[in-house]
Amino acid sequence: MSDTLAHFDETTFKTALAGPVPVLVDFWAPWCGPCKAIAPILAELAKELDGKLMIGKVNVDDHSSLAEAYSVRAIPTMLVFKGGQLVETLVGMQSKDNLKSKLLAHL
Repeated sequence: MSDTLAHFDETTFKTALAGPVPVLVDFWAPWCGPCKAIAPILAELAKELDGKLMIGKVNVDDHSSLAEAYSVRAIPTMLVFKGGQLVETLVGMQSKDNLKSKLLAHL
């Protein structure tokens, strides 16, 4: 995935979770200031962890059913899945160092 983040819908979300690497899913919206602030951090991590982790985004305005399915009540909310199972939930703005350490624990 190099320098780009995946944009998930209901179908691509399920496909990604079934894949061989852990997945961080960023639930966001275009009007959310903290979501915009964390986007460059996620892009950097996608580059640094390429091949070890997939990072994708779910626009809660367009795919509210996914947000509801995982009880996402605030954004940004980042969910980490490993082997298709939810293993970590991070809510709100996160520093790059904090995010990276949380992600490395699941690789």
